[in-house]
Amino acid sequence: MMGPAHSLSGAAAWLGVGAAAAATGHTMPWPVLLAGALICAGAALAPDLDHKSATISRAFGPLSRALCGIVDAISFAVYKITKSKKDARRTGGHRTLTHTAVWALLIGVGASTLAVEGGRWAVLALLFVHMVLAVEGLLWRAARVSSDVLVWLLGATSAWILAGVLDQPGNGAYWLVTDPELAYAWIGLPIVLGALVHDIGDALTISGCPILWPLPIAGKRWYPLGPPSVMRFRAGSWVELKILMPVFMLAGGVGAAAALNLI
Repeated sequence: MMGPAHSLSGAAAWLGVGAAAAATGHTMPWPVLLAGALICAGAALAPDLDHKSATISRAFGPLSRALCGIVDAISFAVYKITKSKKDARRTGGHRTLTHTAVWALLIGVGASTLAVEGGRWAVLALLFVHMVLAVEGLLWRAARVSSDVLVWLLGATSAWILAGVLDQPGNGAYWLVTDPELAYAWIGLPIVLGALVHDIGDALTISGCPILWPLPIAGKRWYPLGPPSVMRFRAGSWVELKILMPVFMLAGGVGAAAALNLI
C-alpha cells in the first residue's frame, strides 16, 4: 500500500486497541490514545525504510534518503545470506528484512529501551520522529506542498506538547506500569503495531509480504504471505483509495469513540 493508507491503518489500529481496552474496563488515558495513534500512524511508514522512493525517504531530507539507501543495502545483504534455493532472485532489499515480524519486535523493544534508559530527551526524539512521519502520512498532500522545515516544526511542536501532557499525573507516562523507572515503557507498543499493520497491508497487495521470516514455508525463507491472488490489489489502485482508506477512517472514528466511552 501507499503511505497515506499505511498511516491511516496504523492510527485506526491503535484506536482499536483503545476501544478493546475500554471494553475490558481498562480505559486508556486520552493522551496515550492520542499519542499512540499518532505514533502508530508514523510507525506504519517505517518498514519502507528499505525503499528510496517511499514517503519516509522524503521525511527528513537528505538524512532519510541516505538512511533508506543504507537500510536497503543491509536488507538485501540479509536476504542473500538467508534465502533458500526456492526464494526468488532479487536486485534490492525492498519488502524483505524491514517487512518482517522480527523487525517489528526489534524496533519496538529498541524504542521502549531507549525511552526508559534515555529519559525525557529520548522520548522527545521518538515523539518527534513519529510526529513528522504521521504528518507525512496523514497529511501527505499538505506535507508535499509545504517546506520540510514547516513539517519538522509541526512535528517538534507536537512532540513537545504531547510530552508535556503525558508527563502530568495520570496522563500516561506510567501507563501499564507503576515503576517510575519504567516511564514510557509502553511507547514501543504502537511502534510494533504500526510496523505489523504495514506488513499486513502489503500482504494484501500483489507482491505479498514475508512477515514470518525466517520460518520456512513451502521451502522458502522469504515466503510472501497474502490472501488468494483474486483478493489482492495493486498498491495505489482504486481498491486502496476508494475502499480501504474510507474504511480505515470510519474504523478509526468508531474506535476513538469507543475508546473514550462515547458509544
